[in-house]
Amino acid sequence: MNSSADPLPVVLVTGASSGLGLAIARQLATLPYRLVLTAREGSLGRFAAAGITATDRIHLLPLEVAESAQREGVIREIERRWGGVDVLINNAGIAYRAVAEHWDDAAWRDIMEVDVRAPLDLARLVLPGMRAKRAGRILNVSSVGGMMAMPTMSLYSAAKFALEGASESLWYEVRPWGVHVSLIEPGFIRSDSFRNTRFTQRSFAAAMNDRDPYHAHYQYMAAFIERMMERTVATPERVSARVVKTLRQRNPPLRVYATPDAHLFALLRRLLPRGMYHCVLYRTLPDVRRWGG
Repeated sequence: MNSSADPLPVVLVTGASSGLGLAIARQLATLPYRLVLTAREGSLGRFAAAGITATDRIHLLPLEVAESAQREGVIREIERRWGGVDVLINNAGIAYRAVAEHWDDAAWRDIMEVDVRAPLDLARLVLPGMRAKRAGRILNVSSVGGMMAMPTMSLYSAAKFALEGASESLWYEVRPWGVHVSLIEPGFIRSDSFRNTRFTQRSFAAAMNDRDPYHAHYQYMAAFIERMMERTVATPERVSARVVKTLRQRNPPLRVYATPDAHLFALLRRLLPRGMYHCVLYRTLPDVRRWGG
């Protein structure tokens, strides 16, 4: 992305203190980039524990992505320090486990602010600089949940579907300036990130109460997701390698299927008639015959 005489490109990674974000940070730290790694203030200590410390080319900043003032402050600090952002990797995100009947306004606002508004607002803030340079990369970490939905994860899919639609529009809008937009779509990754999934008050109560009409949905889906996360061959390091490969490609694709199951689901969507596709997926849900009892 630069000649030997040019300054190193500046890469901003959100949610970089754990999981996939930390794997991305570790890999980029070995490559010729200037890095701005962000995390919630209370999580900044994880960088040192992972062997990442501030240097002349690694800047660690606190960022609560849901706060618009903090988003603007981070971009201003990067512009002051290094002139702007060349590559934006929107990795920070949250997930909720709740059927549609168990949504509440707080969860809806929470996930839309973190998973949709924050990455798009950061893109808005860095785009003037990218357009001026007629170059730049925006990588939005989405999910298989952005191409297909799972029961009990409708809030998450609603957010990821929104991110994917906006990113696709952005792909068209900024190409005339040489700015590339990519969606990273991992499926199950071998990690314990599923333990960080949030619940609404009603969804937590239903998951704990075996007499609730939706209890089986939560019980069997939670066990299924945990099994898949433990058994998959995909790791944060493998997915981060796909992210880094994408940002270094001359003409990166809009959608990057980052795990084997993501490739499989994308293939099923292309090959099967839509009615058959949904029927097949429904029949493969864990112990679905016990649902609705």
